[in-house]
Amino acid sequence: MTHDDQHDLGSLFRSILTSRLYEVVNETPLEQAQKLSARFGNEVLLKREDMHPVFSFKLRGAYNKMSSLPREATERGVIASSAGNHAQGVAFSARRLGIAATIVMPRTTPAHQSRRGPQYGGERRARG
Repeated sequence: MTHDDQHDLGSLFRSILTSRLYEVVNETPLEQAQKLSARFGNEVLLKREDMHPVFSFKLRGAYNKMSSLPREATERGVIASSAGNHAQGVAFSARRLGIAATIVMPRTTPAHQSRRGPQYGGERRARG
């Protein structure tokens, strides 16, 4: 590893640790999946991203991106097209950051999924 590589990794590590993301997510545990570990003859660990407010890792990407948007963009609001966890992450992030959000979902989206966007703060619009 070159000096530049080490510097880049150090810079990346600092940006991760100082990210605004930790305003909404916590470090989640790794848990051993005993049956999978036994089946594959190796230790299988699961990262418990389901312990976040929207029960998915999708919150990480949505919040990280939205929290870094310039003010002009946040004043216009955001729109997301998703039938699932990404929509929930965008809606949750928008509410938390005070950004208007419209979530576009296919009409075929299961009811339990389509209820969650507005629950987290997004305005739902059905399409298709």
